[in-house]
Amino acid sequence: MSKLNRLFLIGPMGAGKSTIGKRLAQRLHLGFVDSDKEIEKRTGASIALIFELEGEQGFRQREASIIDELSNMDKIVLATGGGAILSSENRHYLKQRGTTIYLQTSVEYQLQRTSRDSKRPLLQTKNPGKKLEELLAIRGPLYQELADIIIQTDGRHVNAVVSEIIRQIHFDNNKSG
Repeated sequence: MSKLNRLFLIGPMGAGKSTIGKRLAQRLHLGFVDSDKEIEKRTGASIALIFELEGEQGFRQREASIIDELSNMDKIVLATGGGAILSSENRHYLKQRGTTIYLQTSVEYQLQRTSRDSKRPLLQTKNPGKKLEELLAIRGPLYQELADIIIQTDGRHVNAVVSEIIRQIHFDNNKSG
């Protein structure tokens, strides 16, 4: 199966992975799965509750299992959680099994998009902007390293981002084919 039938969206929270992923899947006639939503569906618990009860490590173990399973599916657009790339296991699965698309965004845009969302456990802090900067300092290089394609999402309409992803996928496919 072609890596073009498995598209994996990575990037920080608030980059638009779920929104863009749904639209991308529609345009390419692929299925769409959000790994965080899948964890919630299977456990019957919110990500915040899993963090509270099991800690980040417990959540990351669940996430690794889900990403291993979902990254093996064909004809899928998979939106991963912002921290999924922290696991070397997850990075290996994503790199080997599909095309990885890094949706890049600034901390300013992340704050705009996540400011009213109380369901993000890592942002339940006095200074969410500082926390996002800290996360990006750690995760940014991993996103860069893993990405087959990098797309900037700040201030852009979903359809424009989706069209650019499709152009890039076809360009890369023509280049390697």
